[in-house]
This record gives sequence, structure tokens and C-alpha cells, in this order.
Amino acid sequence: MKKILAINSGSSSFKFKLFSLPNEKLVAKGMADRVGLPGASFKIVLPDSNENIEHREIPDQEAAVNLLIRDLKKYHVVEDLNEIAGVGHRVVSGGEIFKDSTVVDQEVLQKIKDLSNFAPLHNPAEARGIEAFMHVLPKVPQVAVFDTSFHQTLDPVHYLYSIPYDYYKEYGARKYGAHGTSVHYVTLEAAKMMKKDLKDLKLITCHLGSGSSITAVKNGKSYDTSMGFSPLSGITMGTRSGDIDPSLLQHLMHETGISMDEMINILNKKSGLLGISGISSDMRDLKYNKNPRAVLARKIFLNRIVRYIGAYIAEMGGVDGIVLTAGVGEGDVGMRQAIMDAFKYMGVKPDYEANKANGQKFITKPNSSIQFMVIPTNEELMIARDVMRLTKCAALA
Repeated sequence: MKKILAINSGSSSFKFKLFSLPNEKLVAKGMADRVGLPGASFKIVLPDSNENIEHREIPDQEAAVNLLIRDLKKYHVVEDLNEIAGVGHRVVSGGEIFKDSTVVDQEVLQKIKDLSNFAPLHNPAEARGIEAFMHVLPKVPQVAVFDTSFHQTLDPVHYLYSIPYDYYKEYGARKYGAHGTSVHYVTLEAAKMMKKDLKDLKLITCHLGSGSSITAVKNGKSYDTSMGFSPLSGITMGTRSGDIDPSLLQHLMHETGISMDEMINILNKKSGLLGISGISSDMRDLKYNKNPRAVLARKIFLNRIVRYIGAYIAEMGGVDGIVLTAGVGEGDVGMRQAIMDAFKYMGVKPDYEANKANGQKFITKPNSSIQFMVIPTNEELMIARDVMRLTKCAALA
């Protein structure tokens, strides 16, 4: 039985899932946390759901990869490394270079590094993760799966900014979007649930987590999306500001004396729910908090979601289904209800009883003008499928 690893690397961590082929069964999962920092740990969850956590120094990504390989063999998840037929890596930005997932060689790896300006918080860490696996598993194909690839179908009307056109031609100044792998997965699932061909549907996906985005999907293709040149724009997020007037940034920089780099850091890491509430970037900490700023943060989060959904309904000339996914979308009953209630004027009929529990389901009544669905995302499975497609692993299983 062949197996595929799906990897999501961060600057000081990576999460992994191991799938068997061709049944796509989840065999093991876990993460290396605080890599290169004090208090590092490595966790693996085995097929019997037993969880093993080891607290130890993990100096770099390669050391973490070695721990992963050690534990896969130690707990007999794999008996031979030849069982691992491929490793897929989530990469946030592929710019305009990568219109599809691709097998990684040194040239591709360098291009991923060169795109770091497009996703400075993500691409460098993801490149380091790929390098680590290339060193530890040199004979195993490495595949990069780009968050931006699904959005390559955007029309220039939707991806261009109203700035001098030469900036796009010379510097790639345009909207690229993100969360494309998640959007692709949940739209496929939505079509199955609705028992319709994806090509006949107008859908809006709401990927609501620490990072959040709204995407309009028309006839199976990305039509418009809220994240822009980087994952900073769009709706309010955990620590990201979302859309903001650039002149306000200039004003604040003049008033405070901080640099542009410092301002971008504030917009990425100290804004959003955290900046408004002053309490937390995690919606779970704000959900029942009566502090006025916590309440305000939730209201602003909701407002921006409704604003984008409304705009995309108008852009597409209607919508058949709206998908709620990721941490908040999958787990926040109150926020889901509030989003549905905002569109009752359009004939949306919430099923409040169904909405009380989490899990994949419809949360509107059958006669609702728009069907709302909760669909847990599974980016790792989509990554594994792309590894199968590009390396012909399915034929080896």
C-alpha cells in the first residue's frame, strides 16, 4: 500500500497528514511545533487514535522531518520508506508563474523563494519545509500545491487594481487570492450535496478561520475573491486588518513615526479581531465575552462577511449555495446563524435546529431561496490528490 504525505509548513511548525492510496484513508496526522524555539514538541496521532507527544529540542525543519520519519517507522505506520510515494506541500503564493500544482525541482524551489514578496509570512517557511523533505527523502517526489492556482481563472476585471497598468505588467501588481485549495475542495463537496453539476452552480465560499476569505465560484471556477495581492486584504481576520484606506496608513505613519515595514507587521499581526477587541484573535475567546470591544469585534467580522457575500451575489447575478467552512465557519453556531439571518430578506430560511450541531450538513430548509451548507474543509486531501495526479502514484498503489 502506497502512502502520501500532505504538509503545511509554517515559520516554526509544520502540520502533516498521511493518506493511503488509492482509498484516500487518513493513516496518521500530527505536527512539529515551535521548531527552532524553546518548548518545542512533536505530536503524532496514530490510526487507533492514540496520541504521542514528545517534548524536545527541534532546531530546524530538517530535524522535525527526521522525527516524523522516525515516528512513522517506530509506530509501524510505514514499514519501509518506499511506501511513501510522494509528499505534497501547501504553498500560499504561486504568483502568475504557477497556474497548477507542480513537481518540485531546484528551479521550482527557487521560484517559490523568489515569490516571497507576494507572501512574506508563508513562502519562505514553505520553501524551507520543501528543502527539508528533499534532503531527508531525496528519492521521493515533492509536489507544491499553490493556494493561488485555483484563482487563475479570475478575469482581469476582477484581478486588476485601478492603478497604472504598467505596475501590473512590470511588477505583477494584481489580486492573486488565497485559500484556493480549500475553496476547490468545499465546492466539489457542495455540488455533491446539492446533487448538481458544479458547472451549473453559482456558489460563495466563506473560509472563516484565523485567516479568512470569501470567494465567488461560478460554473466551477473562481470568479472573484476577497484576498488580494497578499492574504492581508478582504474581510476582518484574526490578526489581519482586511481592507483599509492606504491614505490612513500614510497618516498613521506620519503621526507615529513608524516605518512601512512596521505598519505592515501591525496590519498582519496586531489588527483584526485582536486589534479591535484588545482581548484575543481567537473567536472562541470572544464568543461569550460581554466586553463591549469583544462584542464590537464580532459585529465587524459579521458585517464584512455580509458585505462581500452581498457584492458577490450581485456580481454573479444570484447564488445557489453558500458554504461556511474553516474554524469559525465549522464551529461557531452563533456566527453561522447571524450570517444566515442577514439574508432572510432574500428568502433565506434558516434551519436553526440543524445549525445547533456541527458537521457537514445543510443549515437552511429545503424551500430556502439560497442553500447554506457547513462543509469541513480538507486541504490536505486535495494536496494528496494532486500528488497522485502529478506523480501517477495511483498506478503504483
